[in-house]
Amino acid sequence: MTTQPGTGRTNQKKRTRTAIVGAAGELIRTGREVTMSDVARSARVSEATAYRYFPDLPSLISEALAGAWPSPAEALAPVAGRDDPVERVAFACEFLLRGVLARQGAVRAMISATITRPEGAATRPGVRFGLIDHALAPLRDVLGTTDPEAFAQLRRDLAVTVSAEALFSLTDLCGLTPDDAIASVVRTATTLTEAALAHGRGARSHDRSNSGRQP
Repeated sequence: MTTQPGTGRTNQKKRTRTAIVGAAGELIRTGREVTMSDVARSARVSEATAYRYFPDLPSLISEALAGAWPSPAEALAPVAGRDDPVERVAFACEFLLRGVLARQGAVRAMISATITRPEGAATRPGVRFGLIDHALAPLRDVLGTTDPEAFAQLRRDLAVTVSAEALFSLTDLCGLTPDDAIASVVRTATTLTEAALAHGRGARSHDRSNSGRQP
């Protein structure tokens, strides 16, 4: 049984693409810097060939990272039975930042690309947002109903804090060790969450007090 020429070319293209994505994934898992030339070398293709399959490094990294992160529910499974949003946020924060450190070469490349080309930010996985939302689930009933804007503000505050950018600012600019940097980010994230939780409880107490007054 012979293979049609067109089918053979299609299969070869699939193999080449798979080799490029696989090489990128292996390089990402080392935590080292990720460049298109290094990926091409590892995949045993030319850099020009790699660019024919992927227009830029972020698009390649994005495909290579697909499925690399667990879902928010899977990531937060160890605290699934806990209702304390402060504890859940602390766990989510450390989980994210440990994952960033393990893949920091790729994460730095994605950040660098989206700084110079903001329109490409959509290619970034956005793992933090799913983790934050899942971690804050118990707080949604406390604060999300009494003060939706305060809840939305907390989500925005945590999006800034629970981030690779915050981690790299502390390691690169402040000279902290990775462990100390993670501890600092976790402390900031939990402080923000504690303040929002206190605000939500205060608002609920105020509402109950007002509802009990005689007109």
